[in-house]
Amino acid sequence: METGTDFVAKLRRWEDAGGVWRVLSHDREAITVGLYRCDDGEEADRFVAADPQLAEFVAGRTSSQDRDRDSEGRAR
Repeated sequence: METGTDFVAKLRRWEDAGGVWRVLSHDREAITVGLYRCDDGEEADRFVAADPQLAEFVAGRTSSQDRDRDSEGRAR
């Protein structure tokens, strides 16, 4: 599990570069996120983190393609 990283900034940089991220698992202990190439193809990297800011950022979302969702997964 990674610590000391700004995971929200990491996901935003990945999105800004055209990549896609997906929440692979989320439980009480940690969140596992996969980082995918810009063509939504092959997984390039993944990380596991127990970070409250990351949990808030991904709440209600399964991927970076769910931008228009609120924390409960409803369309905005």
